Amino acid sequence: MKPNIDTYADWYKDKFDIHLDGKASSVYEYVIQKLFQDIENSNFWKDLQKNLINYNDEYYLENSYSLLKIDKIQLFSKSYKSLINKSYRKNILQNNNFPNEPVDGWVFHENWFFKIKDLLRTTITVRYLDGVEFICNKIKELALQNDFTYNADFEAREEGYYAAHITLTGKFNIVDEKWDNKEINFPIEIQITTQLQDVIKGLLHKMYEDSRISASLEKDKKWQWDYKSKEFSSNYLGHILHYVEGMILEVRDKQNKK
Repeated sequence: MKPNIDTYADWYKDKFDIHLDGKASSVYEYVIQKLFQDIENSNFWKDLQKNLINYNDEYYLENSYSLLKIDKIQLFSKSYKSLINKSYRKNILQNNNFPNEPVDGWVFHENWFFKIKDLLRTTITVRYLDGVEFICNKIKELALQNDFTYNADFEAREEGYYAAHITLTGKFNIVDEKWDNKEINFPIEIQITTQLQDVIKGLLHKMYEDSRISASLEKDKKWQWDYKSKEFSSNYLGHILHYVEGMILEVRDKQNKK
């Protein structure tokens, strides 16, 4: 029988012989703070902050419209509680091989600094749909100049979520659970989303998080046929807004051709 989120810590202790609220927590907090500082002090991050204004100006010259809402972005770290919730989803909820390990292996304290891609993340919000790919291309160019590997996933989820998720991976030094130094390939996530999608994301985030760590391990029924459910209205709103954003671009481009 699969453990629920309330009994996950006990299962984890039996499986990996370490308390989630003990050394694993202390090491995580220390390492994530160090990585946070290393990223903010990196040439890549400094250049990205400086270049945002230039990116906005270049887009304006091409399209006669401003692209970015702000000219500075903020780095965020995943809380330890959120990390544990994610490991629970990977190891238990989404693991069809349980009680054996998932296809991609266990997610636990020895590997989560390089296996979980969004421990450090930021979001860049653009006003127009075509700005997502525009900014992705700029970040790719900057990342390769600073010895990061680049991967972009243009997500279009069933629940109406649309955004580009960029993963940049670079070499960083951390400590392990024995406090020994080691070098890892650490991923950073940059989400590129539109202004409308960002509003929806903020409104629905709490509901989305609650559903992901639900104690129920049964598969959800088809929300597309349950018009009274919260998912029906919220998920389709995301799809509708994505369509509207495409129509806005079509109108804008026609005006620019006149």
